[in-house]
Amino acid sequence: VRSAITDDGTGGLKPSKERFQEFENKSGIVMLKYGVTHRLATAYHPQTNGQVEVSNCGLKRILKRTVGENRASWSDKLDDALWAFRTAFKTPIGCTPYKHTVGDHRKVQLNELNKLRDQAYENSMIYKEKTKRLHDSKIKDRVFNIGDRVLLFNSKLKIFSGKLKTRWSGPFTITHVFPYGTIELSQTDGPNFKVNGHRLKYYFREDIPKMVVPNL
Repeated sequence: VRSAITDDGTGGLKPSKERFQEFENKSGIVMLKYGVTHRLATAYHPQTNGQVEVSNCGLKRILKRTVGENRASWSDKLDDALWAFRTAFKTPIGCTPYKHTVGDHRKVQLNELNKLRDQAYENSMIYKEKTKRLHDSKIKDRVFNIGDRVLLFNSKLKIFSGKLKTRWSGPFTITHVFPYGTIELSQTDGPNFKVNGHRLKYYFREDIPKMVVPNL
């Protein structure tokens, strides 16, 4: 870890507007220094941080098997879980993270370690490109414009009463279209908010002529 960005001791509490602006400016300087590309992520869209989510799922599976029923002791098993995760073979990079960091043994030459890292990086890029092509082939892109009326998918409704209850809420009006799929919506009884475009679909107004079924 080269640099750690904290919330200035807010403990997860919502900071003031001035402190948030100061924190955002500091984080922007650090990201610019280390060449980090900053992209805004919307809620209920874990695909934005897909690589992090995959790693977290792997650690969760290991912890579930090592902790057992005593889930309160997960922190005591974290070091063992991390060791198991780092010494397991990873398909995207073609080796283990441990080998990628220190080589096959502790006395590996630096030039050999650089070759291992370059090879792992190349394998990772090839794997990601294949995964991206497979993922994109299953997605139907929708082009939204300012002023469009849309419905929002409520992913929080895991279990709901009534078989005919819909998970779509709205309609809402699009007020801004941001890069990387972020959409800003307006509502009549509240402030504007941002969501990911994959959670939206076009809203067709009810004034469309309905089909009339003649009496038989």
